[in-house]
Amino acid sequence: MFCAGSLAGRGLGVTILDHARAAGEKIRISGGGRCNFTNLATSHDRFLSDTPRFCASALAGYTPQDFVALVDRAGIGWHEKTQGQLFCDGSARQIVSMLIDRAQAELRLGVGVEEITPTAGGLVVRTSAGPILAGRVVVATGGKSVPKMGASGIGYRIAEQTGHRIVPTRPGLVPLTFAEQALQRTAPLAGVSVETEATTCQPPCKGERPPRFRDQLLFTHRGLSGPAILQISSFWQPGEAIRLDLAPGADAAARLRAARQRGGKAQLGTALAQILPARLAAAIAAEEGLAEARLADQPDTVLDRLGRRINQWQISPVGSEGYRTAEVTVGGVDCRDLDARTMQSRRVPGLYFIGEVVDVTGWLGGYNFQWAWASGHAAARAITAG
Repeated sequence: MFCAGSLAGRGLGVTILDHARAAGEKIRISGGGRCNFTNLATSHDRFLSDTPRFCASALAGYTPQDFVALVDRAGIGWHEKTQGQLFCDGSARQIVSMLIDRAQAELRLGVGVEEITPTAGGLVVRTSAGPILAGRVVVATGGKSVPKMGASGIGYRIAEQTGHRIVPTRPGLVPLTFAEQALQRTAPLAGVSVETEATTCQPPCKGERPPRFRDQLLFTHRGLSGPAILQISSFWQPGEAIRLDLAPGADAAARLRAARQRGGKAQLGTALAQILPARLAAAIAAEEGLAEARLADQPDTVLDRLGRRINQWQISPVGSEGYRTAEVTVGGVDCRDLDARTMQSRRVPGLYFIGEVVDVTGWLGGYNFQWAWASGHAAARAITAG
């Protein structure tokens, strides 16, 4: 819809095909219904891709400020929540309405696309309502995440049918799950939230440093969630461990030693509760067999071990909650098969891929919407120039 809006008034006949019953359903449910529509801190290094700098050109060509100006002209109120994240004051439906009104295109809902075939006269789009011949086709299908909203892998199938490579896909920005043994320790903590710095134990690419994200962690009945975990999930690979600092900015062992030096008959769990939420502190003390122990009786070796448990907790998830709850799909159409300036296929003239279907995945917090707007703008600009 955004790309169509950028083509409006150019004298082109534009048709939007969508197999869903309503347009923009993923936008409608995003950001808790308020749509985190961009992030002011957008830059190419906030995106994950096998071709890291591919997204830089499109992002430079259409900035968060450009989209904010569009929102302002539509009279939609907004606010910055945290870390550059911009949300609607009202409903995400306002963004959907703005995009539909701006598109000025024929919007055909309930029409599924089955195949795209290049011909001498253009591109034949085979749909559930019959074939359509088009001079240009923009594939803006999103990824596999949130299938209840109609998400599917059609964009990847179209890419493969037309000879494009696909970077293997997996759920991103998704809660991580634990094996039964680990759940016996963590499931009783469901509902506990703590500020955390999360990182992977291995860098995503050779020569890179592992990413680090400082935000809230939430214990669940199946494992871990919360913004810090969603962020690191996009970088985590099955079989790898993640490392969590449950007291970022604090040396837990040093704080415990200082508390011991102050004397008193406090239990170890009470001292831990000065660093961590009470339920988490009690659970760690019990896990270490120190539920009834006095802080004054603990040697440095024990306090150092507890410090490592707090500042360097290493755990290996067994999986994620999958596409059902994932906010994005990591991987997609290989960027090497696309022109970074125009988003046009290098293999099929007149065929463009934009947004989440491409192997470009943003951090949590509005980055993926900004990539959608920027890549859609790049494609529209190229189409009008041609």
